[in-house]
Amino acid sequence: MKTVNDIRRDFLEFFRGKGHAVVPSSPLIPANDPTLLFTNAGMVQFKDVFLGAEKRSYTRAVSSQRCVRAGGKHNDLDQVGYTARHHTFFEMLGNFSFGDYFKKDAIIWAWELLTEVWKLPPERLLVTIYHTDDEAYDIWHKVVGLPAEKIIRIGDNKGAPFASDNFWQMADTGPCGPCTEIFYDHGPEIPGGPPGSPDEDGDRFIEIWNNVFMQFDRQVDGTLVPLPAPCVDTGMGLERIAAVLQHVHSNYEIDLFQHLIRAAAQITGAQDLHNKSLRVIADHIRACSFLIVDGVLPSNEGRGYVLRRIVRRAVRHIWKLGALQGEGAFWRMVAPLVEVMGEAYPELAAKRELVERALKAEEAAFAQTLDSGMQRLEGYLQAGGGRIDGEQLFQLHDTYGCPPDLIVDILREKGAALGDGALDDYERLMTEQRERARAAGKFASATTLPAELAAQLPPTHFLGYERHIEDDVEVVALLRDGRPVDAIAAGDDAVVFLDRTPFYAEGGGQVGDTGMLSTGALRFEVRDTQKFAGQFHGHVGRLVEGTLRRGERLHAAIDEARRAATVLNHSATHLLHAALRAVLGSHVVQKGSLVTPERLRFDFSHFQPVTGEQLEEIERRVNAEIRRNHAAEIHHMGMQEALEFGALALFGEKYGERVRVLRLGEASTELCGGTHVSRTGDIGLFKIVSESGVSAGVRRIEAVTGQHALDFVEAQERALEEAARLLGGHPSDVADRLRALLDRQKRLERELESLKAKAASGATSDLAASAVDVAGIKVVAARLEGFDAKALRDAMDRLKQQLGDVVVVLAGARDGKAALVAGVHGRAVQQVKAGELLAHVASQINGKGGGRPDMAQGGGDDGPALVQALAGVPAWVSAKIA
Repeated sequence: MKTVNDIRRDFLEFFRGKGHAVVPSSPLIPANDPTLLFTNAGMVQFKDVFLGAEKRSYTRAVSSQRCVRAGGKHNDLDQVGYTARHHTFFEMLGNFSFGDYFKKDAIIWAWELLTEVWKLPPERLLVTIYHTDDEAYDIWHKVVGLPAEKIIRIGDNKGAPFASDNFWQMADTGPCGPCTEIFYDHGPEIPGGPPGSPDEDGDRFIEIWNNVFMQFDRQVDGTLVPLPAPCVDTGMGLERIAAVLQHVHSNYEIDLFQHLIRAAAQITGAQDLHNKSLRVIADHIRACSFLIVDGVLPSNEGRGYVLRRIVRRAVRHIWKLGALQGEGAFWRMVAPLVEVMGEAYPELAAKRELVERALKAEEAAFAQTLDSGMQRLEGYLQAGGGRIDGEQLFQLHDTYGCPPDLIVDILREKGAALGDGALDDYERLMTEQRERARAAGKFASATTLPAELAAQLPPTHFLGYERHIEDDVEVVALLRDGRPVDAIAAGDDAVVFLDRTPFYAEGGGQVGDTGMLSTGALRFEVRDTQKFAGQFHGHVGRLVEGTLRRGERLHAAIDEARRAATVLNHSATHLLHAALRAVLGSHVVQKGSLVTPERLRFDFSHFQPVTGEQLEEIERRVNAEIRRNHAAEIHHMGMQEALEFGALALFGEKYGERVRVLRLGEASTELCGGTHVSRTGDIGLFKIVSESGVSAGVRRIEAVTGQHALDFVEAQERALEEAARLLGGHPSDVADRLRALLDRQKRLERELESLKAKAASGATSDLAASAVDVAGIKVVAARLEGFDAKALRDAMDRLKQQLGDVVVVLAGARDGKAALVAGVHGRAVQQVKAGELLAHVASQINGKGGGRPDMAQGGGDDGPALVQALAGVPAWVSAKIA
């Protein structure tokens, strides 16, 4: 039997033999492509090649691309584990042609691999084509020899032009075209009909290969613009073809998943290997692990939020199987995953420790969040008389991560229930949230060029490493409102493209240059420089004077002072990265950076706050490298050569076949296309301003360099001198004098608390004497001037001890507001609930509150309404008892 690893290898070697370059899988985070949440297909890394905006050294490629479909347009999360073929993570086998071969070769080679190499019975295969694609029909019928009844035409069956299963597009915009799909027939014993039939959703006929013929670039307005050269993009799910070749019906029965399912059963103690929860765990560990490997960590927004959802769904199924929480269990799945996928993806094994730590931390955080959700559920049940409504159900899910099925289980155990219509209201709120998320998930790119323009433009020649000023640069294109124009007038906002430029385009965390494009008759103020389609520098700004036409020759000058300050921070960022890895460990990976003239911001993977001592050591190391005054060495080499040279490749960056390596002494060697100092000594001084958490597992350091660092130190000195003046001493005495002041303050606070306690004791005696008897239960309701919440609780506890069977409501008035506490003790607990009593009082003073049956807290407004509300407490208690 061929294993998954065998099948992957067969595919790559088959197309290598057809002249294809074997290209490694790109990361799950699309590099410099804000139109996608995740890499969701094999062609994503070749998108700019299809558009004609990027050239490669090869015109044929083959890859096994790791993909995630769990957010945005492509989201299979809710179905994963419950169907035979849905996954959050999968591998897409693909062969690609960039203006080389087209439909005939793609179809013939697909058939050859399936029927001659892998020996699939031809009679088990049938195909679909786009309904107008007669060329594909003729190749299948006349060249391959497929009978006409095995070729099914699929039209626009989704309510819009080109909205067809056989017209493929990667996103709402971008490369697209007709496709032909190959299906495998599992046999008549499996329910389901052929594609295009009413029961096509059955499991008998399964799509295994999709040949997409890229012919168009879909624009924002829906129009289709022909691509410069027709291309081929094929995709075949590795898991699906493995199921066919291993003669099993479900993807979860293939060797890779069986290994993971057995591991999950061992970890959780599950006996039934067919349990759907084991499938969920086996699927989700792949998505979670590879997302973390590629730089995503759990958070509350964007990609990190999708990862958090996947992790927590897996953990829920682990708990559902009865596994104890303890130190967690999900992270233990990383080792068996490395066993089956580490050979194909060595980065998984290299970052195993990071993945395990991230998953362990998220599982622990989820357990803590779930505890908070259970406390909130108790409050809802008390306030709602044992029932919760749809909005509360939604809040428990959305805020505390407690899914409805878990809540229903807990309600059943407690003898409680959902309110009437609660599920309908919950579904409505969830739908509204999905719509908001879908709207937010429509990533839009402000740096996308129309395909016809990208195909015509030569890549911008960047001069800014050596020169800051350049004469006689040519305007090769103008964009206004996203459309190419021949000219712009004074006052127009536009993007100017030049044949060459000294302006650095934003990238690698470094902001784009600003400056001026000019002649004697015109001035274009460059407010930012952005990179379009990965290789065209767009000068974004406004024409201040004159008329600017395509073909014009200009003088280009960057803001040199701004650039000079920026490069100090960029080079310091590299030294900081090296120091962090030296002090904290090699698990530190850059998660993002911002380099401006004023400061630098560096986000990195680390699972606890950096201590003061560590920050001092990091700062000391960076300044030591600055003083050593290393020359900034620039090397140009191949990607593999650079990695062997010791260069670090940074998260979220896209690198070509030739890369630029920056080396700053022995400490730092990284791939970087940014601008830098000539020597580290130019940085002058490095000073950390702050260290903070960004999200779970991600920390942030902000720092300043050069004159900004000196200004920061001077400001700190002035603040210290002012503190010394206020304390009546010298800057060297500030710590001692402040410590003495704090000791005195603590002593005074203890004395104040003692006086408050005596006052409260006296007030309690007076309150006990004034208690009202209601059917043998003492009732105390009083307003106490100046009492805070703690003093109120202490007074209430003393009243409970003194009076036994008692109902207490106390209000502490201060600055127009009232803090409320309510308590019930003794046999009164049988008839009166503190939460209900407090809610009754609070509702009369524009307040709210809640708590346990024996104790509740809240607040509201002070005033006549409060006095009246407290006066009515005995009657309310009497009514409850009656």
